[in-house]
Amino acid sequence: MQLLGFHDYRHQAQRLADALGVEYRQVGVHHFPDGESKVTLPTQLDDELIICRSLDHPNSKLIELYMTCVTARRQGVKKITLVAPYLCYMRQDKAFHPGEAVSQRIIGHWLGELFDRVITVDPHLHRVHDLRQVIPGAETVVLSAAGLMADFLARRPNPPVLMGPDSESEQWVRQIAERDGLEWRVAQKQRHGDHRVEIQLPDCDFNGRVVVIVDDVASTGRTIAQTAKALKQAGAQTVNCLITHPLFAEDTEQVLANACITHVWSTDSINHSSNVIQLDGLLAEALSR
Repeated sequence: MQLLGFHDYRHQAQRLADALGVEYRQVGVHHFPDGESKVTLPTQLDDELIICRSLDHPNSKLIELYMTCVTARRQGVKKITLVAPYLCYMRQDKAFHPGEAVSQRIIGHWLGELFDRVITVDPHLHRVHDLRQVIPGAETVVLSAAGLMADFLARRPNPPVLMGPDSESEQWVRQIAERDGLEWRVAQKQRHGDHRVEIQLPDCDFNGRVVVIVDDVASTGRTIAQTAKALKQAGAQTVNCLITHPLFAEDTEQVLANACITHVWSTDSINHSSNVIQLDGLLAEALSR
């Protein structure tokens, strides 16, 4: 068995290969001036292959994965596993307006045709709760970073109150909090577009408390920022945030800083300066099973 990685996620892929005790090889990618990609695989491949790449900024990555899989199959590879700690195109799980593509279903079926097995961490599933329905053609393994996030918080000096910024975050907040008996709450969110949200806090005394906002995905940071501002107005002493997938747009860090968030922490599912939790042990355990 070999593990193939790409330059943009090479450190995590190398650590995963080391944890598994398998050979790490890197796929060469060249980008032409017009945006086209050329991929080059190692010439000697085993019958079974693991490809590790997180799928943030996914469009060019998906094309490169497709070319990698087709080339590997032509070189005789029998079984290919995709390890994608962040799995893209999970948000659009229904057509909200006439003519909209249901990208979750389209991309999921396509991945199922390419790979024999797909392993991911905390996919953003809302109306569809089982990844097997999203990727029906492949074996799917869904892992949760909640245990690692709880371990991280347990090493902090003061037990915090955990806050979910909306109902979709409740599953992660509850799971992290209940393991160590932490207090937790969930706010209500009303979205008015990609960049404007309103947050209503639950009934709780936050005065003088240390609060950690927990969510699976942060993109623009507006929801977290509005939650932090509301908590500060309610008297919270310190507000931090803990994110599984730091998708952060260009101005997200400044948005969070303007909201007086003291620390931003994340897993290394996506490369970012906030990474404090490594997922290779979790992924290696699943692959070993």
